Amino acid sequence: MAVPRIASVFGAVNIGSFRISAIIAGRTETGEMIVLGSGHRAAQGVKRGYVVDMHAATYAVRDAIERAEKMAGTSVQGVWIGCSGAGLASQITAVEVDIGGRRIEDDDIEHLLAGACGVIQPEGRMVLHAQPAHYTLDGAHGVANPKGLHAARLGVDIHVMLADGAPVRNLTESVQNAHLQVAGVIASPVAAGYACLSPEERELGVALVEFGAEVTTVSLFAAGMLVGLTTIPIGSGDITDAIASSFGIRRFQAERLKCVNGSAIASPADHREMIPINGPGEEGAPGGQLARHADDKNRIPRAELISVITTQLGRLMDEVNRVLKGMGFAGAGAGQVVFTGGGAELAGLADFAQGALGRPVRVGRPMAIKGLPEAHATPGFSTLAGLVLYAAADPVDIRKLDRAQQRTTRSSGSGLMNRVFHALKEYF
Repeated sequence: MAVPRIASVFGAVNIGSFRISAIIAGRTETGEMIVLGSGHRAAQGVKRGYVVDMHAATYAVRDAIERAEKMAGTSVQGVWIGCSGAGLASQITAVEVDIGGRRIEDDDIEHLLAGACGVIQPEGRMVLHAQPAHYTLDGAHGVANPKGLHAARLGVDIHVMLADGAPVRNLTESVQNAHLQVAGVIASPVAAGYACLSPEERELGVALVEFGAEVTTVSLFAAGMLVGLTTIPIGSGDITDAIASSFGIRRFQAERLKCVNGSAIASPADHREMIPINGPGEEGAPGGQLARHADDKNRIPRAELISVITTQLGRLMDEVNRVLKGMGFAGAGAGQVVFTGGGAELAGLADFAQGALGRPVRVGRPMAIKGLPEAHATPGFSTLAGLVLYAAADPVDIRKLDRAQQRTTRSSGSGLMNRVFHALKEYF
């Protein structure tokens, strides 16, 4: 059986506070997505989603993409990048035009979307994307494609993602300095939603909680679109810091204890189980100094480790609950909560969160993509996988439609010279 030919290739880089990861995926002639290569490395120059050291961040981006290129056996010139900081905000803008009861054609839809650009109010902020979520016919919601239908008035709800300009420019510059073109900047909640939420979940209503290393983003999906988000400056790295502080140990030791021996759920056997501070092959504590609460073999009770973890998780869940209530995601009508991100890999997190939030909780992982390594098919790489899925889906952005309509109008009025002028602007 012949191997399907790769028709197009997409590259993506997710710049996180804990790791910087890259992926190269191809779409076959049959429409199937195949991961060609992926790689990651420890983050440098990034703090709570913001670039704080341009040189270090650029080096880490270049290293991550080179690892993915080496695995893929090919290189990419441009990439889509994920953004989790930069003061992300989401707004819904409704636009409506008079149709007069006739049949809706493509021109009507394009005119509606192009006209919607004029009603977006970024208030000095950068628009990352502005996309039609769903259409309305005479006030009736939930229309996916109005073409061919009759209506007196045609409307559309536009989902607009805003961000602070300077942090986004720092992100893009760190990638451009690594000799890569930026195909687009995508808000991480949008990318993660593509990777680990089903269309039905997004339609019925679901809260997506990205539990990152230094930032947790709570986003709410309803009627098939992202309708609100809030960023909490707490992440899984704060749990690591609390462990290091509580036991007087190094951060890398605390991170290993959290990942290997940590849990969000306590058990009766925890008080009897002693876990070593030092990993396999590591020397003892410098100068023979033992960790706090450790025995003479530098081991601590697992119960104390879990106590530190659950205390920090309790703080986070209080904040998540407050945010969800503020967005109206509360009461009997509230739906499921999905946790993703690196912090969601903590054992027992779903059970802990379900008890703390009082609603169904599951852990979201990237949907099955052919060729995705097992190590990257985890919650910590949901945003990375979502970036290439978003790029392949190529959702409509009304700003592109508006620019295309302007070029068409001007070209028709000024002839060949105008077309040449705009072609030069497009490429240079």
